[in-house]
Amino acid sequence: MKLAPVERINEGMHVLADTFGKLLLEGFHYVGLFAIGATIVWSAALTFREMLGTGSASVHDILLLFIYLELGAMVGIYFKTNHMPVRFLIYVAMTALTRTLIGDVQQEQNEGVGIVLISGAILLLALATLVIRFASFKFPSAPGDARS
Repeated sequence: MKLAPVERINEGMHVLADTFGKLLLEGFHYVGLFAIGATIVWSAALTFREMLGTGSASVHDILLLFIYLELGAMVGIYFKTNHMPVRFLIYVAMTALTRTLIGDVQQEQNEGVGIVLISGAILLLALATLVIRFASFKFPSAPGDARS
């Protein structure tokens, strides 16, 4: 019995399903990236408008804008390379912790265990960044692809 035509049809269906699935996945990927990017721009613009409305900008506000900048850069890099820059997530976390630390110091005006814990967390994230940078340089993901 001849199965060659049936096997070719079967292979064609698999190719069609794979192609259509990749199209849907990439479409969802791009829509999600555009939505995240638009949300970051919108949030940054609202924060900036609030700063203009009050007529001043605190360190707290400026660090929030840095968080938006880092998130935007992360989305841009992900859009161009399809690689999630983990270091940028760590930078966002460090900036958020710094923002919290400054807010705590300004509000409470006292030294406590919370300040030491937040400072330790920032130090731990800095060490994690160092490890990631060293590992990406020493063991690149592709030949000649030493990313920092």
